Amino acid sequence: MTKFFFMLLLASTLTIVAEAVGADESIFLQSLQGKWAGKGMVKLRTNSAAVSVACQFDSNTTDTSLSLDGSCRSMVVLSRLIGADLKFNGATYTGSYTGSRSGTAGLAGSRRDNAINLDIRWAKEVNGDRNAKLLLEKVGSNGMKLTTIDVDPRSGKTVVTSEINLLRQ
Repeated sequence: MTKFFFMLLLASTLTIVAEAVGADESIFLQSLQGKWAGKGMVKLRTNSAAVSVACQFDSNTTDTSLSLDGSCRSMVVLSRLIGADLKFNGATYTGSYTGSRSGTAGLAGSRRDNAINLDIRWAKEVNGDRNAKLLLEKVGSNGMKLTTIDVDPRSGKTVVTSEINLLRQ
């Protein structure tokens, strides 16, 4: 009887913790809802010069998902459609990123504080392999920063390959 009571208590506690985590995630995701615009830089390769970009995004969220759709353009009048679709389940985010020249990339990771830390799996090799990182960070109540990080195949050093600072519109 004591063992049964302990198991019931443990199951109830885990359910309450899971619901609290889900509620917390819902609030975080909803805080990213809206229209965003800003500027930043993009490097096509880890060893190339940074190109200045201006970007606009629409962010749509549910209690368990985030869809970020937009475009970035450079001063050279090049424009690229960019998007990310993420789903939250338990403690993990999974989804896809569109906008890379290599094709649709897979995303997987988790949130820590005000940032979703994602591993990127490119469709084809980029900078010597198919792996990189994407950090989607909420900055204050009206800011968001998107940062991609890769490893330079020659030096082995970590390189920020894009950083876009957005403000809620």
